[in-house]
Amino acid sequence: MHRPPLDIAELQRSIAESPDLSFFSRIDVVESTGSTNADLIARASDPAADGHVLLAETQEHGRGRHDRTWSSPPRAQLALSMLVRPAGIAPAALGWLPLLTGVAVVDAVRETTGLNANLKWPNDVLIDGRKLSGILAEVASPGDAPAVVIGVGLNVSLTQDELPVPQATSLALAGAAEVDRTALTLSILRQFAAQFTRWRDAHWDVAELAQRYRERCSTLGAQVRAELPGGEVLLGIATDVDEVGRLLIGDRAVSAGDVTHLRPVES
Repeated sequence: MHRPPLDIAELQRSIAESPDLSFFSRIDVVESTGSTNADLIARASDPAADGHVLLAETQEHGRGRHDRTWSSPPRAQLALSMLVRPAGIAPAALGWLPLLTGVAVVDAVRETTGLNANLKWPNDVLIDGRKLSGILAEVASPGDAPAVVIGVGLNVSLTQDELPVPQATSLALAGAAEVDRTALTLSILRQFAAQFTRWRDAHWDVAELAQRYRERCSTLGAQVRAELPGGEVLLGIATDVDEVGRLLIGDRAVSAGDVTHLRPVES
């Protein structure tokens, strides 16, 4: 299978010259690394790392929620991390960063491929109910301007045999024509920068961001089964997300850290 490399020259030119990408300070591509998130977390103490974007053609030890790990064939995915410092944000609002990133990835996939991507709470990107992309945000250093590293792993050209789990999918399997990973990367970055800037300019008020999230989240309105630590199972309608991004199931709010599995209940 032909899997061309990312066009690092085009990525760097776009970051340097495009006004809608001026949010970012630098973009690098490495052939292989253990985890792009871990690499940027290690650089978080350097003020020059603000706005840094790192991509890897192969990621050997990518991490997701609950410390799940994954890897992929070279150039078959996007493995992308960004370091941001949301100055003046309340610590409780930081949970919205991965949800905001989910909105950006959904919009970029729709824009680039025409596929109908949606979100499964909190921040899995789905196509036809199958997971296309996962997002992980990690606070590298706390404070008034915390350093946060946000990682995106997105399946581009994986075949059925290469998927990390059978329930996943890729853009190729979902029917997209050959996807230019460089163009997809730039679309994700533009969408993220626009969403982040709107939120920052609203002084971290979540009302507008939450509405944009609701419009893209297929979990809301569905009958779901949430498996919680200790074996508790919560069944109910997922009605909304609250001001800190928790999912409301009936009259109960659950956080991403409290849910081991969340599944729709077949009617």
